Amino acid sequence: MKNIYKYVIILLVLTFVVPTESQAQCKNFAKKVCKLKLLPFVHDGIYNATILSEGETAELFKTFYSGQEYRISICGAEELPPVQFQVLDADRNVLYDNMNEDYSPSWDFKLEASQQLIISIQVLTSDELNDDILSGCVSVLVGFMNVEDSFDQY
Repeated sequence: MKNIYKYVIILLVLTFVVPTESQAQCKNFAKKVCKLKLLPFVHDGIYNATILSEGETAELFKTFYSGQEYRISICGAEELPPVQFQVLDADRNVLYDNMNEDYSPSWDFKLEASQQLIISIQVLTSDELNDDILSGCVSVLVGFMNVEDSFDQY
């Protein structure tokens, strides 16, 4: 009976430790690889990254403020098929879809009114016939144009 408890405890520890380790690796991927794609925009300091498989989707809700210039950058692991992302308003009207831009990894924009937007991402399904479902890290980073830097240009 003690052996059963021992195995249950080991299984529980592995259940919580392994995903945490892979999420940490994914966050490091976002910091080291994806953050550079925001330049010359300043990163907002929040690393939104997770592991997704082909066909999986995720959504991120984020508030954006009027008059500020933003860049949304989507970055996926090399082994993944293209990542489609859409930016939707609160009523789920599509404001931007990177499918119309040959799956561009970023979008620069400026809003006339402050609002919460939804960033919806989907890892497309690979065209290759494969027994394994591809999965990897996908990151959504947001940057803003530093107003002070833009004044320095004049």
